Amino acid sequence: MTSPSPLEHALPPELVSDWEALNSRWQEGPLREWLEALPDQFSTGLSPARYGDLSRWREALAALPPLPTAAIRLNTSRVGLSGTAPDETMDALHSALMGLHPWRKGPFELCGLHLDTEWRSDWKWDRLADAIAPLTGRRVLDVGCGNGYHCWRMLGAGATEVIGVDPTPLFILQFKAVQHYLQQPAIHVLPMTLEAMPEHLHVFDTVFSMGVLYHRRDPMAHLASLKHKLAPGGQLVLETLVIEGDDDALLEPNGRYARMGNVWQLPSPGLASSWLKLAGFNEVEIVDVGVTSVEEQRRTPWMTFHSLEEFLDPEDPTLTIEGFPAPRRAILTANVI
Repeated sequence: MTSPSPLEHALPPELVSDWEALNSRWQEGPLREWLEALPDQFSTGLSPARYGDLSRWREALAALPPLPTAAIRLNTSRVGLSGTAPDETMDALHSALMGLHPWRKGPFELCGLHLDTEWRSDWKWDRLADAIAPLTGRRVLDVGCGNGYHCWRMLGAGATEVIGVDPTPLFILQFKAVQHYLQQPAIHVLPMTLEAMPEHLHVFDTVFSMGVLYHRRDPMAHLASLKHKLAPGGQLVLETLVIEGDDDALLEPNGRYARMGNVWQLPSPGLASSWLKLAGFNEVEIVDVGVTSVEEQRRTPWMTFHSLEEFLDPEDPTLTIEGFPAPRRAILTANVI
């Protein structure tokens, strides 16, 4: 069987190493079907013709200075590197990474430079880490992974391969900035949506979908697609906005919620659980429910735009600016046979 031709000269330069690694690993087995589609998906996902800021972000990536060899940290709240570097190196590092502003998911730390991101994504990880099946030895998919913060935590938890997918080019280059220093071969963040993957790809032992469900007009179709990516015995980890209420409670904000666009359906935790069962999942559990605080999502020097505080009613922070209940999130787990 011949290898699919990647036409490497046409691939985005940031993704050539991903292609080489995945082409080496996926030549045999069920992932070969996806492998054949990757060159076109890479070129579309990081197309300069589609994304006018791409050249500026690439300049920032190219400006990253060399850092001294240091310990890699994947199991701490701040993913990154230990160690120190000269002031001029740190100034260059700060400038290059700020060229990839805004940083939404994190935190990260490189040789003492703390990227204090909009989200304390480590808090979400702490809420779910002990509630999911151990990731040791597992192949993991993270859907809508942003810049890959949680992908790093999954790798640190023992996963043998972590694949993140996200359609936002800036997030891909932020991941590449961190990967430039961490150089871990078994983790990739690819520029595409879940829908771009082959429909039936039952190869992942754990699939994460965090912060995606409410952006789908058809949540059941999203759950079905996630199920089709799981290997027999695999686990789904679903995190989503929810509302208080009984097992039938549903909020439909008609596309706008807490100044977020493309928000369609917010179920109660009970209704989300029912959706999972209806989609064919088993052993459904609600493992965490809580209100998102302005300490968990906020403006920082690394994300200077409006954040949660500006998205809430200034007279009543229990409501969004539109008058809906303030953000509440639930984490659910479910298995397939």
